[in-house]
Amino acid sequence: MLIAVPVVVLACGAAAAVMRRLGQTAVVGEILVGILLGPSLLGWLWPAGSRWLLPGEVLPYLGVLGNLGLLVFMFLVGLELDVGLLRGRGRAVVVVSQASVWIPLGLGSLLALAMYGSFAPEGVGRAEFVLFVAVAMSVTAFPVLARILKDQGLYGTPVGALAMACAAVADVVAWCLLALVVAMAHPLGGGGGGGSAWGTVGMGVLAGVFLAGMWWGVRPVLGWGVRRWGSGTGAGAGAGAGGVVGLCSGVCLAAYATHAMGVHALFGAFVFGAVVPRTAVVEQAAERMREFAVPVLLPLFFVGSGLKTDVGLLGGGAAWWWAGAVLVVAVAGKWGGGTGAALLAGQPVRDAVTLGALMNCRGVTELVVLNVGLGLGVIGAELFTALVLMALVTTAVTGPVVRALREREVKEAVGLRR
Repeated sequence: MLIAVPVVVLACGAAAAVMRRLGQTAVVGEILVGILLGPSLLGWLWPAGSRWLLPGEVLPYLGVLGNLGLLVFMFLVGLELDVGLLRGRGRAVVVVSQASVWIPLGLGSLLALAMYGSFAPEGVGRAEFVLFVAVAMSVTAFPVLARILKDQGLYGTPVGALAMACAAVADVVAWCLLALVVAMAHPLGGGGGGGSAWGTVGMGVLAGVFLAGMWWGVRPVLGWGVRRWGSGTGAGAGAGAGGVVGLCSGVCLAAYATHAMGVHALFGAFVFGAVVPRTAVVEQAAERMREFAVPVLLPLFFVGSGLKTDVGLLGGGAAWWWAGAVLVVAVAGKWGGGTGAALLAGQPVRDAVTLGALMNCRGVTELVVLNVGLGLGVIGAELFTALVLMALVTTAVTGPVVRALREREVKEAVGLRR
C-alpha cells in the first residue's frame, strides 16, 4: 500500500499535467494512466512488475480508498448542480437535455439488442442488459464539462450556461435510470439476478421516498443548521475540521441509505450534494474535501477501473468491430442528437455543434456507471473494455473540437471587423 498509493497518485498527477499542456482536461490523463497500469500495458509488458506494484492482496484496500474518493466526488458533482441555470432557458434546456438522453438511449438499446447474445454475461436478463448499455450511452460528464468550459473561456457565456444546464438535467435523468437498472438486477428481497417485478417497484418507491425526504425534509433542516452554525462560528471556523467532518458524515449516511434500499451508494452521495445549501461555509468545507479526495483518492478509482480494462480481450477482429460500433453509436447519439435538438431549439449552427460536442463528453461519470454495471454483473469485462475506450475517446476529442470551433468564431469576428 505504501508503495502503490504514491506511485499511482504521482503517475496520475504527472499525466494530468502533461494533458493540460497538450490542451486536454486532466481526466484524460488520469483515465489513461489507469489503463496503462493495468493488463493492457504494464501487465502485458512486465507481468512480474505489475504483480509486485499492485498485488492481489492490496487491490481490495485500494478499491475501498478509491470508492471513498468516488463518494466525495459524486457529492461534489451534486453540489455543483445549479438549478438557477434552468431559469429563462426552459425550452432549449428541455429540448436539448432530453434529446441528449433519449436519442442515445434509443440507439444504445438497438445496439445492445444486437450485442446481447455475444456480450451479455450468463444469467443476465435482456431487459437489464439493454437498459444498462443504453444508460451508458446517454451519460454526460457534468464536472468535466465544467472544467472544459472554464479552460475554453465559455463558462459564463450563453452556450456555456446552456451546456451546463442541459448536462445537469441529463445527468439527473441518467442517474435515475441507473438506479432502475440496479433495482432490476438486484430487486428488493429478490436476492439478485433479475428477481420479481414487485421488488423493482418497491425499489422505485423507496427511491422516490428517499428523494422526497431529502428535498423536503433534510434540505430545510440542513439550511437552518448551516445558517445557525455559520453565523455563530464565522466562515473561517465553519469551514474547518467541523465542516469537513459534518459533510463527510452526511455523504456516508446518505450513501448508506441508498445502499440499504438496494440503490447504489453513489446515488445517495449525489443526492446529498444536490440538497446541501451552497453557502460560503459549505463551499469552503467542500473545497477542503476536494483538495484531498480528488488528487489523492480518486486516482485509486481510475487504477481500479484500469485493472479491469484489458484491451487484449478485444484481440479478435469481430470484437474491435463491435467496439467501433459502440463509439459510432455513442457519438451519433450524443453529439448528433444534441446538435439536432439545439438547432430545433433555435440555436445558431456553430453554437449547436459546440453544444453537441460538449454533451458528448463522458469522463469520470461514465467510468462510475461502467463500474456499477461490472460490479452488478450486468456487463462482462470485454464490453466493459470497449465502453471504457469509448469514454476515453469521447472525452479526449471534446476539448480540441470546442477549441477549434471557438478559434474559428474569433477569426470570423476579426475578419468582419476589418
